[in-house]
Amino acid sequence: MSSFLFEGRSVFYEECGEGAPLLLLHGNTASGKMFDPIVPPLSARYRVMRMDFLGCGRSDRLRTWPADLWYDWARQVAAFCAYKGLDKIFVIGCSGGALAAVNAALEYPELIGAAVADSFEGTRADPALTEHIRAGRAQAKRSESFREYLRSIHGEDWEAVFDADTDAVLRHASETGAFFHKPLESLRVRLLLTGSREDEMFPAGHYERLFAEITGKTGLARARIFEHGRHPAMMSNREAFVSLCGRFFAGGEEP
Repeated sequence: MSSFLFEGRSVFYEECGEGAPLLLLHGNTASGKMFDPIVPPLSARYRVMRMDFLGCGRSDRLRTWPADLWYDWARQVAAFCAYKGLDKIFVIGCSGGALAAVNAALEYPELIGAAVADSFEGTRADPALTEHIRAGRAQAKRSESFREYLRSIHGEDWEAVFDADTDAVLRHASETGAFFHKPLESLRVRLLLTGSREDEMFPAGHYERLFAEITGKTGLARARIFEHGRHPAMMSNREAFVSLCGRFFAGGEEP
């Protein structure tokens, strides 16, 4: 079992494949295990690494998660790069992991070669979306299949992990608001934005508005919206997504 220390706590990671380093960042309530379906095609081309953020999966637990959660996750990315002696890595972040990927690109451009941010909420917390997330999670906990899924990735303390995650999301919305510490205009890393038009997490037109906002602030961002697929787009459109990332990481400007 591989791990590194972040502020005295153990963060689990695993890697496979050879080639340019590619780090996968999981979303909220998940762990690196969520990437199982796309690791095989990616590891045929890249040295794929995935970590479980603190509190999740096989990493050490936290009594209380930080409200500025996705900035803290970016700090864990930087600590991982320092531990492994990596720089200019490729990063793919999904949902909450996408927020961590953008934060890492903004805060540590010397470490990130290019980043993909898939299926995320926005640039700051929206009260209506926060309430939608809160209500959706309360309903999801009543699903036996969802409880089994959480148990499979976090273990028997899945409910404590899930509740700590939800608490952090709600505290962030009320105490912090902004998802990024630095303005997107300061971005120095190429960024690909992806999402699905049918994403059930967000209202119709969400990605059109969000991606227009971001690409309007930086010429380093490109966007691709898939016509079909549930949340997250990268899993609903695996083959197309992997191919798209390959072209993007190779330097292609058109998504």
